[in-house]
Amino acid sequence: MIVALGEWMLRHACRDAAAWSSEVRVAVNLSPKQFQQPNLLDVVKAALAETGLPPARLELEITESILMLDTDDVAFKAKALNGIGVHLSLDDFGTGFSSLNYLNRFPVKKLKIDRSFVKEIDLSPKTQAIVEAIALLARKLDIDVVAEGVETHAQLACLAKRDIFLIQGFLFSPPMRLKDLPSPFSPLALAMLERRA
Repeated sequence: MIVALGEWMLRHACRDAAAWSSEVRVAVNLSPKQFQQPNLLDVVKAALAETGLPPARLELEITESILMLDTDDVAFKAKALNGIGVHLSLDDFGTGFSSLNYLNRFPVKKLKIDRSFVKEIDLSPKTQAIVEAIALLARKLDIDVVAEGVETHAQLACLAKRDIFLIQGFLFSPPMRLKDLPSPFSPLALAMLERRA
């Protein structure tokens, strides 16, 4: 059922985002099974066409397990999605094989540092060094970096020292229903939109 559910979620996320401020993107997770579907590109194009959401405002989050397949099909789909203007994010970065070849071969626009690193960043010098290295590499490659699972001000301060300012986590807000967001696109609402769709 994950394929049907993923398509439903993609359409609804695009529909909701089409009503938001034009500066705001929506991020939608794709399961490995969904990414492997032969009609993925058609499904994404249809969701954008039906909702009127510009492709540049859609971000698809994939995990390293998808890229580990390292097939021509994966490379074709990643390049095709990038070609129509959709952004690709690499979710949970650092928990898989974290091959630097992924960053070289695939058109990734954003790395999301896994919460397991963020959880220890204010306590572990080793974790701080790893996160700093990821952030530096991403900047050199012109890739955005998001820290997942930020829950404390101490974690936020450690990330800021490493020039990581895109944040996702309970420090700002727990997951919320769209109708419960603060007044349209207040600073708080915009901060909370960096969340999983």
